[in-house]
Amino acid sequence: MSMSRGILQNKVFLYLTEFFAGMSVMAVELGASRLLAPYFSSSQIVWTIIIGTIMIAMALGNLYGGRNADRKPNPDTLYRRILIAALWIAAIPVVGKPVILGISALVIFTVNAHFLTIAAFAACMVVFVFPLFLLGTVTPSLVKYTVDNLEENGRLVGNLNACNTIGSIIGTFVPTFISIPAVGTAITFLIFAGILMALSVGYFVSEGIGKHKGKVVVGLTAFLLCCMFGHNGSFAFWQHDLTYEGESVYNYLQVYEDDREVVLSTNVLFGVQSIYQKEKGLTDMYYDYAMAAPYMANCLEKEKADILVLGMGTGTYATQCKRFFPNLSIKGVEIDEKITDLAHRYFSLPQDVEVVNYDGRAYLQTETEKYDVIMVDAYQDITIPFSMSSKEFFSLVKKHLKPDGVMVVNMNMRDDSEGNINQYLADTIAHVFPEIYTVDVPNSTNRELFAGNREGYLETFGHNYNLEVNTALWNRMNEIAKHLKPYQGSGYCMTDDHAPVELLGMKVIDKLI
Repeated sequence: MSMSRGILQNKVFLYLTEFFAGMSVMAVELGASRLLAPYFSSSQIVWTIIIGTIMIAMALGNLYGGRNADRKPNPDTLYRRILIAALWIAAIPVVGKPVILGISALVIFTVNAHFLTIAAFAACMVVFVFPLFLLGTVTPSLVKYTVDNLEENGRLVGNLNACNTIGSIIGTFVPTFISIPAVGTAITFLIFAGILMALSVGYFVSEGIGKHKGKVVVGLTAFLLCCMFGHNGSFAFWQHDLTYEGESVYNYLQVYEDDREVVLSTNVLFGVQSIYQKEKGLTDMYYDYAMAAPYMANCLEKEKADILVLGMGTGTYATQCKRFFPNLSIKGVEIDEKITDLAHRYFSLPQDVEVVNYDGRAYLQTETEKYDVIMVDAYQDITIPFSMSSKEFFSLVKKHLKPDGVMVVNMNMRDDSEGNINQYLADTIAHVFPEIYTVDVPNSTNRELFAGNREGYLETFGHNYNLEVNTALWNRMNEIAKHLKPYQGSGYCMTDDHAPVELLGMKVIDKLI
């Protein structure tokens, strides 16, 4: 075929097409993870499904694009496919979230196992496979249009692949560090859809606007409509009374409040990450139960006691402890700086509580300070980081505890079946700590685990809480004392090398649903 036509004459436009196609594929992949996370979590299972389905779409696109280019070596067909892909991606902010919720509802009523896997896979197939299939046709088509003779085919194909790879690299970093934190997931989809739209419209205009006027007008009109109706970044689109809704580098963030409390959630379907009681009382949640740890660690008899919270959130545990134990010095570690900002803006986090924006485990590896209590509260919704559930991690926590110190872990997917995620976690902790107690939090799926290096924690706890003058707090501690049970490990152990937290968590989710 002759390449003397219009904008394709010097092949630069073909290289630009490859570059922006590669960029858009990666941007859509990262956008997919952020679109699905508030509904299905950001676990490794969801990431695996996203990557797998996108690779399937790209492979099928490569096959179809190569065969179609051999049969119909006309660039019009390629840029028509790019135009359709651009419109589909632009429509994702408009219809993607209702479609995901609809698929979730359908799966809930039709399956009784592997809900997370099936629902996430179905959502990816319906929402993302088709436009990425179309973008998968770009590379084989451009090879056909670029290679004029066998003498230079290696160089030209190499140039195309280099453009695609460089575009993919940029498309990986821009959404994560620039567009999603700055303008959100919805507008990120619109930005990259706009880039693809500009490519296709530029080609059709160069080929003669008269011949392609219909495609250009329809395409631009549909894109503008998507921009008008798709710029809303709300994931909980059925709620209209949210105090705050936004995104950070790490999370979808939602704050809502009523006359009694302020709540932070990072998932629209389940889970409360932090809560602030405006009446300054107990929360009636696991935070109250975790306050048994300062009594166990004998903090009340010390002039100053030190507490470290890994997974600070907006500081519910820190705020509660400061409210009832004024002699405590509390430091929190929270990886998401935006959550820390919300803590000060909406959750009245005390100014004397220091917050370090860092990964919890990495923080322990950088400092040598020891604490009376270390609270591990980094298990978010159904997302349990394997690096904070292994024997090596709990050994690191142990090194940072004082001799009579206590580690308290909030385990948020309670299940009593053999080999469940909580049993794995508790058994792993039992490989590190000799003394372990657990208590279930009523009317929730939470279980609090207390671990230490010496005997006698129950006696210390009983002695100290009985000195408590706050009636509500004494009643709560007395309730805990009645249900605290010693824990004996049964042999399960998770390590940095082998910690199947995602699969174990998925089993519990199936039961809960």
